[in-house]
Amino acid sequence: MTYYPAQSWIAAPAQAAGRRSTLIDYIAGAMAVTILLVFSQGWIAPIFGASADPSTGGMIRLIYFPAYAAGLVLLALNAGDVVRVLIRQPVLVLMMCLVVASITWSINPGETMRRVVAIGFTTLSGVALAARYSWRRLVEILAIAFGIMCVLSFVLAVGVPHIGRMPAGSEFPGAWRGLWAEKNSMGDNMAMFMPAFIAAAIYHPGRRGLWVGMALLCFALVLLSTSKTSLLALMLAVGATVFVALVRRGPAVGVVMTYLAVLVVASAVGAVMLAPAEVFALVGKDPTLTGRTQIWAAIMVQVHNHPLLGHGYGTVWTDESPWAPLAMIIKAAHFRPHHAHSSWYEQLLGLGYVGLTAWSLFFAQTMLTGVVAAFREKGAFLALPFLVVYGLISLTESVTLTYNDLRWVLFVAIACKLAYPDGSARA
Repeated sequence: MTYYPAQSWIAAPAQAAGRRSTLIDYIAGAMAVTILLVFSQGWIAPIFGASADPSTGGMIRLIYFPAYAAGLVLLALNAGDVVRVLIRQPVLVLMMCLVVASITWSINPGETMRRVVAIGFTTLSGVALAARYSWRRLVEILAIAFGIMCVLSFVLAVGVPHIGRMPAGSEFPGAWRGLWAEKNSMGDNMAMFMPAFIAAAIYHPGRRGLWVGMALLCFALVLLSTSKTSLLALMLAVGATVFVALVRRGPAVGVVMTYLAVLVVASAVGAVMLAPAEVFALVGKDPTLTGRTQIWAAIMVQVHNHPLLGHGYGTVWTDESPWAPLAMIIKAAHFRPHHAHSSWYEQLLGLGYVGLTAWSLFFAQTMLTGVVAAFREKGAFLALPFLVVYGLISLTESVTLTYNDLRWVLFVAIACKLAYPDGSARA
């Protein structure tokens, strides 16, 4: 296995191709890390405070521009590959076309237009990452950016606890939140970072000690966040990694493990459907999922008003007028939510049943290719565990078609990479 010096990590595509790194390679690596760090939103709470709203602050919106510029740089450097990636992901293209078209029926066309620009740059950044890097290089680019965020979260929680931990007057005083405004946000991010660290340890044995250490730090941060959902997601990611490792041992083991995986998933779904209260109590959740079921019931009332195409992309949660859908949702839920707390309900509200169908197709396609990749694709040690975590988090958080959001960038990058494997990439 070839070992690359530490100073050459971000220029790895050139070395993987057997040539000396150029200035362009270093620029591309720096742009990739910039995209991940900016879209993580881990800088908002330390700079602007935990109460800052990333969707409304003018200065906050300006700080996303470097990530947009970095995405454009990667697009320009790999324009041909980006086009080939998009050709292989027609459902993603369809979803983005639907988002743009929603300007015409949006309840607030101006707001939707601004959000369309943001989600366009966010999505194209994920596409550009998939087009630029092989699986092996993408894994380490992710691990570098995630490692920076893990270390900074630890430093803030230990050295600046009034920033890195939940305050005394909150519901969970003392719980670690790291770079983010809320402890569940740190927990969710750490659960999604774990697959990258494990995959980096597998694909880069020369630096295995470093990435194993980062994985352990990631696990510790999930525990210190006290987020039970994040801990469950992390354990599922580890389980998916073990699944990939076992199915690679031979066809017979692969068949047995697939059967067991299907049996476990079916049993879990059946338990939730037949005894939801007991299952939620087992993981320390109330049956309303901390008020989420009230939000979802209120959303369905609004969906009936615009069932086919929804209210328009990115408009509902910022329209404060007294007769807007948000006012009705607040009245029914008895508190002010800032998003649907479900990727699936979010699509229904913004893009209607047409948007929900498009997202369902894209998600199902990506999950299927992720499972298939477990048997034959090198990137499965990153792809399948991440998709398992993302799928779980998408049930209770709005992480789909979310502008300026790292989780959507990662999902798009992995979905596109699964459709555009290493054999197709010049890198």
